[in-house]
Amino acid sequence: MSTHDTSIYERAQAIVSDAERVTRAHLRTVALPGVTFGLITLDNGEDHTKPNTFGPASLLALNEAIDAALADETIDAIAVTGKPFILAAGADLTAIQGGGPDAVRTVGELGHAVFRKLQDGGKPSFGLVNGLALGGGLEVALHCTYRTVMDSAPALGLPEVMLGLVPGWGGAWLVPNLVGADKAVTLIVENPLNQGRTLGGQAAYDFGLADAVFGGADFLEQSLLWAASVVRGETVVERPEVDRGEAWDAAIERARGIVAAKTGGASPAAAKAVELIAAARDSDRDTGFAAEDDALEELSRTAELLASLYSFDLVQKRAKRPAGAPDRSLARPVTKVGIVGAGLMASQLALLFVRRLQVPVVLTDLDQERADKGVAYVHAEIDKLLAKGRINQDKANRHKALVTGETDKQVAFGDADFVIEAVFEEMAIKKTVFADVEKVVSPECVLATNTSSLSITEMAADLQHPERVVGFHFFNPVAVMPLLEIVKGDATDDATLATAFATGKALKKTSILVKDSPSFIVNRLLGRFLGEVAKAVDAGTPIETADAAFAGIAPMPPFMLLGLVGPAIALHNNETLAGAFPDRFYVSPLLERVVAEKKTSFYLPDLSIDPEIKALQEQPASPVELTKEELRVAALSGLAEEARLMLDEGVVAAPQDIDLAMITGAGFSFWNGGLTFMLDVQGISEKVTGKRFH
Repeated sequence: MSTHDTSIYERAQAIVSDAERVTRAHLRTVALPGVTFGLITLDNGEDHTKPNTFGPASLLALNEAIDAALADETIDAIAVTGKPFILAAGADLTAIQGGGPDAVRTVGELGHAVFRKLQDGGKPSFGLVNGLALGGGLEVALHCTYRTVMDSAPALGLPEVMLGLVPGWGGAWLVPNLVGADKAVTLIVENPLNQGRTLGGQAAYDFGLADAVFGGADFLEQSLLWAASVVRGETVVERPEVDRGEAWDAAIERARGIVAAKTGGASPAAAKAVELIAAARDSDRDTGFAAEDDALEELSRTAELLASLYSFDLVQKRAKRPAGAPDRSLARPVTKVGIVGAGLMASQLALLFVRRLQVPVVLTDLDQERADKGVAYVHAEIDKLLAKGRINQDKANRHKALVTGETDKQVAFGDADFVIEAVFEEMAIKKTVFADVEKVVSPECVLATNTSSLSITEMAADLQHPERVVGFHFFNPVAVMPLLEIVKGDATDDATLATAFATGKALKKTSILVKDSPSFIVNRLLGRFLGEVAKAVDAGTPIETADAAFAGIAPMPPFMLLGLVGPAIALHNNETLAGAFPDRFYVSPLLERVVAEKKTSFYLPDLSIDPEIKALQEQPASPVELTKEELRVAALSGLAEEARLMLDEGVVAAPQDIDLAMITGAGFSFWNGGLTFMLDVQGISEKVTGKRFH
C-alpha cells in the first residue's frame, strides 16, 4: 500500500463523525459450481425508508470487506449488493456539511481509493443493483467489472449536479467511457436539471449501465448464477464501442445548451460536470478521478453548495416532520376513498390513492359514461406500469379491481373514510358538492378539497360538520410533483388534520401545513411572479426578453410556465389573488385575450412565439422596455415582498416552508436554496423588506 493510500485512510479516520449512520459491509462466501463468491452486502441496519449511504466510516467498512475478500484465496470473485430494495443513496452529506473543503476532498479521495479496488484488486467483481442506486450508490457498481440490475429498481442516477456537486467517486469519467458522452450528458447533467429525474431498473439496463437484468423475486440468485457463468467463461459480455469522434463533440454542445437554458450560468456544478465529461474522452482513469477530486473541493467553496445542503436538509428532514402537524395518534384510518369527479385530475388522484393506499377507490360523476371513462384511464395507466415492469400482473389485477365508477353517491361514499373533490374551480359548485356528499357520509368522514386557490373556510361554512373539511392540494402531474399543501380552515379540527397528514405520508408526498388564504403558498408566489412579468410585457418589454431573464432562477421561462400551467388556470389564479390583494396582484389584459381566444400556449412547436399571440398584444402609447436585469430585479423584489407578507400573516410557519414548497411544488433549484435563501444571497430581501429571511 502506498504512502498516499495510507494517508487517505488515516485522514478519513480523523473525520469520522458520530452523526454518520454507518453502512456496514457484511462479507460472506457463496459457493457455486466452479466459482466461490465473496458477497458483500451493504446494510445500515435500518428499514428501506432510511437508505444506505457512504460517509467516511461506511467507506472504511467497505474497504475492510473488499480487502478481506481480496486476501481470501478461496474467493474467486467479488459481488456487491445492498439490503432489500436499496443498494445505496450516495454520500452521507453530514460529512460534507461539517468539515469544509478539506473534508470534502478527503471523502472524495477515499471513495476513489476504496471503490477502485473493485477494478484493480485482481479478481472479477460484480455490482448487483438490487434497488435504489443514486450517486455513490451507482458509482460503487460502476467500478465493478460487470453489473446486473433488478428490473423494478425504482431509481438509478447521478443527481449530484442538482445538489451543487458533480459525481465525485468515478461517475464523471466512468459513465462516458462506458455508454458514451451523449448518454453521460443525459445521466449527469440533463436528468438532474429536470427535477432530479432518474432511471428505473429496466431503463438503466436499456441505457447500457448494466450487463444483465433480472426480476425481483429471485434477483440475487439469478445474478449470482449469471455471474458464475461469466467467471467460468460460459457467458461473454459484449458492450458497444464508444464513439469518441464527432458524437462526443455533439454531446458536449448539447450539454452546454442544456446548462445555458436551465441555469443561465448560475450553477458552477453544471458547468463543471460538462467540463469533466468533455475531458473524459482523452484522459486516463487516474487523471479523470483526480479531476473529480479537484472539482469537488472547488465546488465545496461555492455559495451554491451551501444552498444545496440547506435544500437537501429541508427535503430530507423538515419534509419528514411537517411544522404544525397535529399528533399523529389523532389520525383516523382510511379504508376507502371517494373521489368526486372523474376527469383527468380526479383520475390521476385515483391512480395515486390506489397505488399507495391499496384500498377501494370510487370515482363518481354526473353519468356512468363519465365515471367509466375515469376508471378506464386508471386501468390504462396501470397497464402502462405493468408493461414497464414497474408492477407485476397480480398487483395490476388487484389495483384494477379496487377502482370503480359510480353515479349514486350513497352507494359510492356511504362507507368511505376520506372523500376528495376534484371538480371545477368555482366556489358555488364546490359548496354544492360538499353539501350533497355530507348527506351520505359518516360524521367522521374527512371531506378534502383539491382547490388550488379558494377559501376552505367559506367552502365549509354551510355544512353541519365544517370541522372535517380540509384543503388537500396536489400539483400537476400528480404522480411526479412531491408537494401536497394541507390547508387548515377556521373550523378544521386536529383529527381531520392528523388524518390528512397521515394520508399525505402514505401517498409519499411532502406535506406542508398552510393557513387558509388565497392561493396558499406556491400559486400565490407564482401568481405574484407571473403578474410582475406580465405587467412588464404589457408595458412594452418583449416576451423574448422576459423569457430569457430568469434562467437559473425560475424552473422554466415564465411564458413557457404559463403554457404548462394553462393560461385559463393562471388567469383564474391571478383574478382570485387580485380580488384579495388588488394593490399587489396584476391581471394581464393580454392573458385575458389569450384565454378568450382559447389559446393554450404562447409558443409554436419550434419554440418561436406564436404569431397569433403577438397579434393579440396591444402596443402601449408610451412603451417601457425593461432589460433582462431590470425585469429580474422587479420580479424578485415582488417575490421578496410577498414572501415576507405571507410569513407575517402566518400562511406558513417559517421561511423554510416557503423554500420547501417552491422546491417540491414549483421546481425551484436546490442550488439556489429554493426562494427565500436565494433572495437573501442576492441581497434583495434586505433591500425590499429591511431584513433577511435567514
